[in-house]
Amino acid sequence: MRVIYLAGGCFWGTEKYLAMVPGVSDTQVGYANGTAVEPSYPQVKTGETGHAETVRVTYDETVLALDDLLFIFFAVIDPVSRDRQGPDIGTQYRTGVYWENPADETVVTDAIRELQRRYQQPVVTEALPLSAFYPAEEYHQRYLEKNPAGYCHIPAAAYANVALKAKLIKQIRSLTPLQFEITQRDGTETPFRNEYWDNHEPGIYVDVVSGKPLFTSQDKFDSGCGWPSFVRPIDDGDIEERADHTLDRIRTEVRSRDSDSHLGHVFTDGPADRGGLRYCIDSAALRFVPLSDMAAQGYGDLISLVSASTT
Repeated sequence: MRVIYLAGGCFWGTEKYLAMVPGVSDTQVGYANGTAVEPSYPQVKTGETGHAETVRVTYDETVLALDDLLFIFFAVIDPVSRDRQGPDIGTQYRTGVYWENPADETVVTDAIRELQRRYQQPVVTEALPLSAFYPAEEYHQRYLEKNPAGYCHIPAAAYANVALKAKLIKQIRSLTPLQFEITQRDGTETPFRNEYWDNHEPGIYVDVVSGKPLFTSQDKFDSGCGWPSFVRPIDDGDIEERADHTLDRIRTEVRSRDSDSHLGHVFTDGPADRGGLRYCIDSAALRFVPLSDMAAQGYGDLISLVSASTT
C-alpha cells in the first residue's frame, strides 16, 4: 500500500470522489503544509494558517499506479485557478500534490508536466514534499456519506462515472489535447474547421475513447452548421442526454454512455422526413472508420448498415 496527499478544494467532495476510485483502500481528510501545529477547522478556514484542505489517500499500487491516480484526480480540479475551486476562495482551497516518499517526486512532476500540455494558462497546482498533515475533526471524515445532501463543488456525474473513467484511463490519457478538451472538458470545436464536418465517405463514426460505434454515414447529412450532423445514432441506448445550462438557453447535451464522453448536442431542427432531429457532434469526439476498413477493425457486423447507403 502507498500513500499520497491530494488537495483539491473543499475536502468533503474530494474525499468522496477519491474514495470511489478502484484501487484506493482508505481516505482521510485533514490539513496539510501549513504553519500552525494541530490546527482546528475554524483556524484553517480563516486562511491564516497556510494549510490546504487535503485528502490522505492510501492506494494499492498493484491495482492503481500513482500517475493514473493523479490523472483521475486532475479530472475534477481546476489546476489553473489559484486559491480557488468552485465557489470556495482562499489559500486553504488551493490545489496540490504532496508526497512522503521521495521516489514519488518524479512521478508527480511528470504528471504536472503532462497536465500542463492540456492548458494554455499556467498550471498552479502545487507539487511539494509533505511538511505536515493533521487529520481534520471527526465530523469532516466521510462527510458526504453522513450528510448526503451536503455541499460539494464536484458535480454528481463525476462520482457516478469515476470507475468508468478509471477503466478507460489508458485511452483517455492517449487523447490529443483537442480530443481531451472536447470529450473530457465539454469543449466545442470551431465550425467548418474540424475533421469530419464535410466528410462524405461511407463508414461509421465511433467513440474516440471507447471505440463504441455511434453513428453511420447513412444517417449523416449536411445541416450547414459546420459540424458533423446525424439524424439518429446507431443505437439510442448508447447515447445519454443531459440538460445543458451553460449558455443563456437550455440545450440538450449528448454524451456517450460507453465512456461518459461529451459528444455535442441534439436539436429538433433536423430533416422532418427523417425524424426531425439533428445530432450536432464534435469531430474530435469521434473516430471515422471507412467502410473498407470496418471488417478488419472489428465492425463487420455493421457493414450492412453502411453499404445500404451506397446502393
